[in-house]
Amino acid sequence: MNNPSSSHLVLIPSYNPGPKVLDTVRAARAQWQPVWVVVDGSTDGSEQALREMARQDAGLRVLALPENSGKGAAVLFGLDQAQSEGFSHVLCMDADGQHPADHIPDFMTCSRDAPDAMVLGVPVFDASAPSLRVKGRKISNWWANLETLGMGIGDSLFGFRVYPIAPLRRIMRRQRWMRRFDFDPEAVVRLCWAGVRPINLSAPVKYFQPGEGGVSHFNYWRDNRLLTWMHIRLMTGFVLRLPLLLWQRRAMASGGKR
Repeated sequence: MNNPSSSHLVLIPSYNPGPKVLDTVRAARAQWQPVWVVVDGSTDGSEQALREMARQDAGLRVLALPENSGKGAAVLFGLDQAQSEGFSHVLCMDADGQHPADHIPDFMTCSRDAPDAMVLGVPVFDASAPSLRVKGRKISNWWANLETLGMGIGDSLFGFRVYPIAPLRRIMRRQRWMRRFDFDPEAVVRLCWAGVRPINLSAPVKYFQPGEGGVSHFNYWRDNRLLTWMHIRLMTGFVLRLPLLLWQRRAMASGGKR
């Protein structure tokens, strides 16, 4: 990718990803410029390796938080910097190599064609996907579509997606949640509430085994408890917003009939 975009950038939050992050960044840079990595207090030496890579690549920037603050906090840090430099959209992808870098151009093109929307990846799993993770996400997806009156969230947890920066920053700056593993599902629900429509695009996902350099920080008990509390908050907000959401749905339906 030789011509840098002045509106859309790739944003990669990264916490102790191991060497796999270097492959991820190389793959992203082969498809897009600029690419930013937000190092979220990593202690595995990846920040130093990324900074060395950035010294040889003008299309790569490395930002760093002094201590681990969570995925959502790392994304917000990147959003603040991106908006201050005039960018309007970010494509977020994970540092562990699970997300398909070769789909970046398609997602960016879709976003440019519909700048007021968010472009959500819908994962296509292969045999490497843990069955418990695949089944468990169906629960979160069901809740997310209930909380938005079925506005069309294809997948609430898959982190490969393009966000319009301004509405997402406004939402995150108004409350203290969405800073950790709860970021991805809560972001899409609250953006739907704000009138940002989802566009869904399929994308393959690959789960790497430890012998392949795969690193996972997902903790079933801790993170499922976090998601449960998140959906309790969202259901409370859903009930309070229900009249407005019903009005929005009627307006959308009326507009579609014209």
